[in-house]
Amino acid sequence: MARKVLCRLLVAAVAACLAATVRAGWLRGSATFYGGANAAGTMRAGSATRVSCSRSGGVRFTINGNRYFKLVLIFNVAGPGSISAVQIKGSCTGWITMSRNWGANWQANSDLSTQSISFRVTATNGQFLEFYNVAGSNWQLGQTFTNGQNFY
Repeated sequence: MARKVLCRLLVAAVAACLAATVRAGWLRGSATFYGGANAAGTMRAGSATRVSCSRSGGVRFTINGNRYFKLVLIFNVAGPGSISAVQIKGSCTGWITMSRNWGANWQANSDLSTQSISFRVTATNGQFLEFYNVAGSNWQLGQTFTNGQNFY
């Protein structure tokens, strides 16, 4: 009997704690259990397999920023699904190395207005593609472009 009461009290305490946490505007994240054959919950070397991403259409580039600062969101990346390096080129410039701003956003300090824009993108598996003249010379900030190419 005492055991049932103790369990009910514990359940009530957990429920009250969760309700207070939600009212406060945050909730703790949950962990994922990776149970092996021995149910130890650990990942062993070689137990994870990388699979190729399948995407329809080409890699997409959304150009934001201002005249002297380009912030480019690169998405719809097939193959490895992630990027390790990006370069941008105007029709009147050489290749300019971009740096990762955050997430899938890459930045460069360059004035490429009135120039057509090309990109050289290196995927995390080492494969790289050059996307020539993705945006014509009349491009505007906020537009998204693609030329149909993608990683495999």
